[in-house]
Order: sequence, then C-alpha cells, then structure tokens
Amino acid sequence: MQKSFFKVLAKVNKAVLPSYTKKQLDITKASKVQLAIIGWRAFVTMKSLD
Repeated sequence: MQKSFFKVLAKVNKAVLPSYTKKQLDITKASKVQLAIIGWRAFVTMKSLD
C-alpha cells in the first residue's frame, strides 16, 4: 500500500513540480524553497523505489 502510494505521488511530482536538473540549477545558489522541492522529490523517489 505504502509503496504504491509513493509511486503515484512520484508521478504527480514529476507532472507538477519543476525539474531543476533540466534547468541546470546550481545547488549552491538555490533558494530554500528550491532546496525543499529537491529534497521532497528525492525523498518520494527513494520511497517509491524501495
């Protein structure tokens, strides 16, 4: 149940949230909001792959 939830959430994140790797964002110059989005996407991705 939990893994399938995170898989769906990962697809929603991919559709809704911006991809900073495609924009070639420098992490050292990222704002707090951008860092939070990067962290959230990484967390959801790791949970969906476990």
